Amino acid sequence: MKNRPIYEKFADYTLDENGVLKDINFKNTDDFNFAFDVVDALAEKEPDKTAMVYISESKERRDITFREMSEYSSRAANYFESLGIRRGDRVMLVLKRHYQFWFALLGLTKMGAVAIPATNLLVKHDFEYRFNSAMVRAIVCTGDGDVARQAELAMEECGRVDIRMMTHGSRSGWLDFDAGLEAASPSYPRRADSPKGDDLMLMMFTSGTTKYPRIAAHSNKYPLGHLVTAKFWHNCKPDGLHFTISDTGWGKALWGKIYGQWLCETAIFVYDFDRFKAAEILPMFKKYGITTFCAPPTMYRFFIKEDLSKFDLSGLKYCNTAGEALNPEVYIQWKKATGLDIMEGFGQTETTLSVGTLVGMTPRPGSMGKPVPGYDVGIVDSDGNPCPVGETGEIVIYTGKSVPCGLFMGYYLDEDSTRNVWSGGVYHTGDTAYADADGYYWYVGRTDDIIKSSGYRIGPFEVESIIMELPYVLECAVTPVPHPIRGQIVKATIVLVNGREPSEELAREVQAYVKRSTAPYKYPRLVEFVDEMPKTISGKIRRAEIRRLDAEKYGNNNQK
Repeated sequence: MKNRPIYEKFADYTLDENGVLKDINFKNTDDFNFAFDVVDALAEKEPDKTAMVYISESKERRDITFREMSEYSSRAANYFESLGIRRGDRVMLVLKRHYQFWFALLGLTKMGAVAIPATNLLVKHDFEYRFNSAMVRAIVCTGDGDVARQAELAMEECGRVDIRMMTHGSRSGWLDFDAGLEAASPSYPRRADSPKGDDLMLMMFTSGTTKYPRIAAHSNKYPLGHLVTAKFWHNCKPDGLHFTISDTGWGKALWGKIYGQWLCETAIFVYDFDRFKAAEILPMFKKYGITTFCAPPTMYRFFIKEDLSKFDLSGLKYCNTAGEALNPEVYIQWKKATGLDIMEGFGQTETTLSVGTLVGMTPRPGSMGKPVPGYDVGIVDSDGNPCPVGETGEIVIYTGKSVPCGLFMGYYLDEDSTRNVWSGGVYHTGDTAYADADGYYWYVGRTDDIIKSSGYRIGPFEVESIIMELPYVLECAVTPVPHPIRGQIVKATIVLVNGREPSEELAREVQAYVKRSTAPYKYPRLVEFVDEMPKTISGKIRRAEIRRLDAEKYGNNNQK
């Protein structure tokens, strides 16, 4: 039936009395291929329906239909094969937010080569590591900036990548990706041996917040797991326009810019900007009719520092956040300005949404929500025993009975790392939280972020959230500093908003505010103001780098 949702072929679900997802069962997964079963199927069902509203950096608009997505992905598959790329070859996609990313990704999915999305912020040593560890055969790269030259420098060292393609520019030694597409056939029929189910589809490098990035390998079943992400968390509707802010080089793009949204038959909004500017993005909600929105907490922090009364956000119906924990003050200020809750969620490059504040749930500011159906999630202590209510432990996913649809296959060619996090039917996320009496999870930090001071265990996120309530604080990271008597003390590293200058008086004000707002032993005995935070190339604060610098700076000589 034409009006039957695409996803019904692949999932059955039930809701509770409040309309919250209660249970979900995925089916027909062994033969599933997203490009054929969703994109091509939608091109047949509603060929002229908009799949993407694309806005270039110069603000030029291009609407792309599902028919065009189907045809151009087939062109991409044919073009790749004409170059000698074969099933199983690894192809790196460094395409910012260019619409060619979707053509290439889907083309690779059709013909069975493995896509490796990567950010355009990589430099030579990043490329070299990725080329070698993933055994990359080919690359499709943006011509913007210096990224292609950096990739070339790495190629000279490793000599592995022998096919290079470029869009949004030209460069000697690089093939014209767009010309290759136009010359290729728009037809690529499904074959008896087309990739499906458990076949390797995608490899994503992790953020590398605590160690060098690993490669999370995902099968063709991975996109189905994002039905929960889009339908029951983003609240995507067939007549809506969804906007997730993310570079295509990171897993969040797969959460919010393709898989679940198109399973829900929702159009996606893509703004191909180079640098994030809150005041530039805010008018787009009204202009383009964006209805649902997801962004990391950092970007909401920038939004609430703007005068939101100047922008018409009335068409926006639903908001989410993930990537890092959301500070309650950001939630409160956004709701005050828009009337909308920010529904938080939790997941990793290795997973789809595994904990979330789903549609129909009452959000609790600062809470990630509850474990989502499809994932058997728990919180355990260091011995693997379930933690009682209110006790902090590690978030784990139990896989003894079944492996969730969306959980990764393991770290590519790295059995030791895989075994370190996933063995005995338990996947260890490395993130800590506690559950309240109603089953809501509250994020505390990475397992190595916990501060142990004078016998107290202090979660950095709670202290960060309190400091973020101060109107002059733009960003904050709370970390431990070695201390000869206390073991560790709390340190706050702070970036101030424009117009505020660091001072001893301001540091004391921060300390006093924390003392008044929570148990006094949690206040930061050290406050340092910096111009910017050390961050991963995905934009996450590198607390491990702050700890390393502080260990060198303070050692065990801090007497405060």
